Amino acid sequence: MTIGFTSRAAASTCALCTAGLLALAPAAAIAGTGADTGPPPGTGPRAGTPPAALLYRSGTHVRPRAGAPEVPELSARSWLVADAGTGTVLAAHDAHRRLPPASTLKTLFALTVLPVLPAGVRHQVSERELRGIGSGSSLVGVAENRTYRVSDLWNGVFLSSGNDAVRVLAALSGGWRATAERMQTKARALGARDTRVKSPDGYDAPGQVSSAFDLAVFGRAGLRNSEFARYCARTEARFPGRDGGSYGIRNTNRLLTGADGVERYRGLVGVKNGYTSNAGHTLVAAARRDGRTLVVTVMNPRSGGAHAVYEEARSLLDWGFEAAGRVDPVGSLDALRARPLPGQQAEPAAAPAVRRDDGPDRPVPWTIVGAALLGGAGVALFLRIKWGPVPTD
Repeated sequence: MTIGFTSRAAASTCALCTAGLLALAPAAAIAGTGADTGPPPGTGPRAGTPPAALLYRSGTHVRPRAGAPEVPELSARSWLVADAGTGTVLAAHDAHRRLPPASTLKTLFALTVLPVLPAGVRHQVSERELRGIGSGSSLVGVAENRTYRVSDLWNGVFLSSGNDAVRVLAALSGGWRATAERMQTKARALGARDTRVKSPDGYDAPGQVSSAFDLAVFGRAGLRNSEFARYCARTEARFPGRDGGSYGIRNTNRLLTGADGVERYRGLVGVKNGYTSNAGHTLVAAARRDGRTLVVTVMNPRSGGAHAVYEEARSLLDWGFEAAGRVDPVGSLDALRARPLPGQQAEPAAAPAVRRDDGPDRPVPWTIVGAALLGGAGVALFLRIKWGPVPTD
């Protein structure tokens, strides 16, 4: 169908659209789009915190008051410790350094996919859904032609870090590529601007990176979701076997379980560990004591062996609980989140356990689209009244 306008009508339409866009331009300027290489314009500090740019500087950042404990010396290439309730960053080292995240990226996968797949849904796995799993991947043992509940697959993701379970859940939620795109959108909505998603399971892929800051953001957001919090704190579960029976699986987060000679951390509530040959060992961990919850990220310790990531996280948690109230913030996990426009209600810093899924905050573009549609409808009505029906083919 072709719609024709006279040149006079086209000129009127262009004039009206241009005027509408110019009127809305100041609002678009307020929103800002941000930059990938640093803190975006318009995302200055929350009250009482330093500028977001501080954590983009290399090195260790801490602001101790008199009597504060000394921050531990760690071998990790990047680390961060923050208060999960307020989002204040207590200390960090190279917080925005972009590094391969390994399976800690599954935290973002869960934040993106958990809200759209009811736990009780049953699904028979096809051979096609298990294609493309990377060589050497951690697996929970998903078998083709076997029926699983969605909750079984999430146990496989959180406890066994099963890339096979991730493949099936991604297939159920729109496919591998679509899931990666939605994860990227979710990261931006949460203010995680260092993350580049190429493989939703965290398997090494060219260009796939995150940061200690972003992973702490994901861990904190996960703890506010009751399903996420329940899965990431679970130490053991039964997983359906190929023969119709089941077998036990155990969480690979050794700070949670106390396995393999790693002492269990008192008060630990999750979140997720990871390892690949490119990323090294990575960990997002959270613990609660005396009404305070801390979240820490440790990325790629360079000494101390395979368990160093747990011991360095332990040191950060110990320091954080001792230092709380005796250090000033060096940043905020909320610093890069999209801000509401003037007059809109800001989201509280500490949300309840069960909350809505955070989508991208894009009020200005949709305002422009809505204004354009209204303007177009008005012009069409004017033309119909003045010159009669528009001819169509």
